[in-house]
Amino acid sequence: MSSNPVEIWTDGACKGNPGWGGWGALLRQGRHEKTLFGGQADTTNNRMELLAVIEALKALKRPCQVVVHTDSQYVQKGMTQWLANWKRRDWRTADKKPVKNADLWQELDELVGRHDVSWKWVRGHAGDAGNEMADQLANQGVQQARSLAAAG
Repeated sequence: MSSNPVEIWTDGACKGNPGWGGWGALLRQGRHEKTLFGGQADTTNNRMELLAVIEALKALKRPCQVVVHTDSQYVQKGMTQWLANWKRRDWRTADKKPVKNADLWQELDELVGRHDVSWKWVRGHAGDAGNEMADQLANQGVQQARSLAAAG
């Protein structure tokens, strides 16, 4: 794995919850930069937050050292605090309910296993340039999903 980490900023957006949703990701390694975004109808903010990280990790072509910057405590705590217990309890919460968004958590867990990932929580809308860009991309994803639906 390269000693030069891939820095990833991710964000999700939802207009209504559930409602039109979008996700965005900014990937940066050295002077290389890539932006990604997408969206869906009838989704939730948490699903979009998870999908942003999933799509960013899918874009990596080989195992990497990765730093994920997210303003989602749901994603950050899920990966660093809750995941091991969910897996141990067969994807159930402490009160024996099914884990919400288990399909995405399982996909994210598999992708994270391919890389050396660390998690950094950043305060949203607080001037972090990478987070601001990810937020703009997530909102582009919402617009794209709406436009595609209107055209189709």
